[in-house]
Amino acid sequence: MTDTHATAASTDWSYPLGLFDAFGIELEYMIVDRDTLDVRPVCDELFRAAAGEAVSEFEPDGDAGTISWSNELALHVVELKTQRPVRSLDGLAEDFQSHVGRVNTLLEPMHCRLLPTGMHPWMNPERETKLWPHEYNDVYKAYDRIFGCKGHGWGNLQSTHINLPFANDEEFGRLHAALRLVLPLLPTLAASSPIVDGDWSPIADHRLEVYRCNAKRVPMMTGLVVPEPVFTRAGYERDILGKLYEDMAPLDPDGVLRHEFANARGAMARFDRGAIEIRVLDIQECPRADMAIAAFVIALVRALVDERWMSYEDQQKVPTEPLHETLLDTIRYAERTRLREPALLEAFGVSQSVVWSSDLLQSLLEQTLPDHPTWTPVLKQMLQAGTLATRIGRRIRRFPTQKELVALYRDVADCLENGVLFDV
Repeated sequence: MTDTHATAASTDWSYPLGLFDAFGIELEYMIVDRDTLDVRPVCDELFRAAAGEAVSEFEPDGDAGTISWSNELALHVVELKTQRPVRSLDGLAEDFQSHVGRVNTLLEPMHCRLLPTGMHPWMNPERETKLWPHEYNDVYKAYDRIFGCKGHGWGNLQSTHINLPFANDEEFGRLHAALRLVLPLLPTLAASSPIVDGDWSPIADHRLEVYRCNAKRVPMMTGLVVPEPVFTRAGYERDILGKLYEDMAPLDPDGVLRHEFANARGAMARFDRGAIEIRVLDIQECPRADMAIAAFVIALVRALVDERWMSYEDQQKVPTEPLHETLLDTIRYAERTRLREPALLEAFGVSQSVVWSSDLLQSLLEQTLPDHPTWTPVLKQMLQAGTLATRIGRRIRRFPTQKELVALYRDVADCLENGVLFDV
């Protein structure tokens, strides 16, 4: 593993891609039985059918392709991601949708299919989690030994990741400052995990609820999910990564996890690739929905970087704790959250003391992405109908039967297979 803590303390470094030059997208899906929708740990069999061997990374179209397939940690999860940064999101939903179809075709002889949403609605992770047994298994074994990966916060969570590049220290600082302010709003867009252990949950984004608590043994691993106010690479490696590695050392004496990927904040700096990765988005019902949300998130971040409502100097002054408290509210209530943190509201140009998060999203869409021919209509539909968590909740009783859940989530899986939005 590369020791990313040992880097130059100066600002004399750069990457070829700058702010908003390109984007990286990752989409995680569950593999489930085609009839029962129970999780099926067959990702290695899928890759063996596609590539002839149980690789952890597969490029179906070689170097000419846009999308690759991979696995991380759980054997029932497959990740579709951009092979390299893309200059535009245009056309990407269609590319991902095509690969969803290709995966489902290979899964059909196994009597399996892909299922979206941030958590499997009735998976028992203690009994059903199986770790990837091939490449990188030493890393997964280390996680399991230290944290116990047979829990919802490890074995049962699927998300959409957005990677945003930075070229130098100045760009890193501006991007990190903007992302700290955007993160608390993201469950109001993307919550999709309201069912857990076969029951309706009062928490709209249950995936994030378990995610934020999955490393209690080393609290520095996730921090408060919203990152600390650190705006230089040297400061980040000293105050975040350095402290994380120090806290992990007694539990990981061989340094297997001494790497940037051990940092699990909601926006994590990846200096090994010159990007910050957003990790707080539940995956949606189809790639079109995920790409629309990604476009909106990027537009919000760009507006903050451009200091549209608040100066970069003032963005740096916003402390982490009130942003974390807002995130806890949006995790629970999603678009029904009453936002009241003054610094956060000021950061988005809001003068009222309290505003509904759904109203703020509508306003921000009009300000930042008013007329994109593809994403704006989709986002308007989604904002009007509510988060996927809300739409799922409308279709289910407080104490649903297994039969009712299977019927509901079969409809959600059909949305993924057909590339359409759910109940809008």
